[in-house]
Amino acid sequence: MTFFIVSSQCNEQLTPLGPGCTFLAALSQARENIPIDFDRKLPNGERVKKSQWIPGLILLLALAALAFWARSRIHFDFHVFAAQVARADWRKIAIGIACIYLAFVFRAARWTVLMRHNKKVPIFSLLGTQIIGFTAVALIGRFADPVRPYLVAKKTGEPLGSQIAVYIVERLFDFGSMALMFSLALLWIPQSAMAAAPGHAGFFNHLFAPLIERYRILSVIFARFGALLATLAGVLLLVVVRLSGNAVAGFFESSLGLISKSMGHAVAHKIRTFHAGLDVIHSLSDFAISASISLSMWGIIAFAYLETVHAFTASPALAGMSFSKCVLLLMISGSVSVLQLPVLGWFSQIAFVAAALSSLFGATPEAATACSAMILLGTFLSVIPAGLIWAQFDHISLRKVTVESEHAEEELVAKEETGAGTAATRPSPTVNRISPR
Repeated sequence: MTFFIVSSQCNEQLTPLGPGCTFLAALSQARENIPIDFDRKLPNGERVKKSQWIPGLILLLALAALAFWARSRIHFDFHVFAAQVARADWRKIAIGIACIYLAFVFRAARWTVLMRHNKKVPIFSLLGTQIIGFTAVALIGRFADPVRPYLVAKKTGEPLGSQIAVYIVERLFDFGSMALMFSLALLWIPQSAMAAAPGHAGFFNHLFAPLIERYRILSVIFARFGALLATLAGVLLLVVVRLSGNAVAGFFESSLGLISKSMGHAVAHKIRTFHAGLDVIHSLSDFAISASISLSMWGIIAFAYLETVHAFTASPALAGMSFSKCVLLLMISGSVSVLQLPVLGWFSQIAFVAAALSSLFGATPEAATACSAMILLGTFLSVIPAGLIWAQFDHISLRKVTVESEHAEEELVAKEETGAGTAATRPSPTVNRISPR
């Protein structure tokens, strides 16, 4: 029924963002009776940025290349696929979804810790901003990432610039926690399995086979300890930015400015914002608390992956997968989701995670695809119902708040470039309150 309502109210042509975005636009039209044009002119006269559709084209080409490679090499039986889904243990899948929702509580707690020196707020008061923000990302794509700091700024009355800084530091803890878990997981994988992995990698083996065959021992050592070295390098970079953030920003601005002045300004702004955001960590105890919350949260998310994978009892490769291998799967899934796009990103993530499950972990194509789809549903899309309901109660339009948050962030960059540094930390009039649709 919803499909016919949506179809009847959608008169727009398909945009460069793809049919998925047009469907979401029409769905929003049906719910809000507001005309939407994804190829609209923005208030500053520009159309939707190239950065919002170029990643989609790249991802689509990569997905098409993967499908072309697998077309004659992989036999897929849809009856076996349906049997894998039917025989899945839905209790384990439900436990995985419950863990994902518990992780949002940890996210809210971490945000309150990072902003407590500016303003103390109850932990559960920010839970809605996290759930609504990730709902926006699930439906609209990574373009909606600024929604969370924007909603927190509106909720608490804090300057938007300070919340963007908290968001950047929060992401740093995420990347650091994942890198540390990934490094430790590699240490737990047996040496024989590490050496044998390239030979079972199928599609990935075709890409790196010459290098792996020539330097097999070095490739195993790099695979085992490379992530740990990268994590240490990230910590070193963090210390350098914390001590000399302005100098680092100036270096990147001048270097990247030779290629593109706008890119140089943007990168320098991010570094300066990140440098300022590190001020939210006032002491070693602040760092320890935030790091502990982050590691606990990602441990819960990894356990959600483990329960979801173990739910496919008909597949020995999936039912017996170890926790360390699930951490590797979490890293693969997280890497693919960096370029998350509306609707299209769902299928690309299913395809790449299924390829990893089949090539690296030995699952059959049918079981790998069923498991990958359930991972996406349980760990990424399961937040959507709660997010939509919460947004209704808070009178928030996801489409509107995504556009507003993007414009507010652009205003901060523009004000910094014109030298209005103090003004850039003030909330714009649209940030002061949550306005109804």
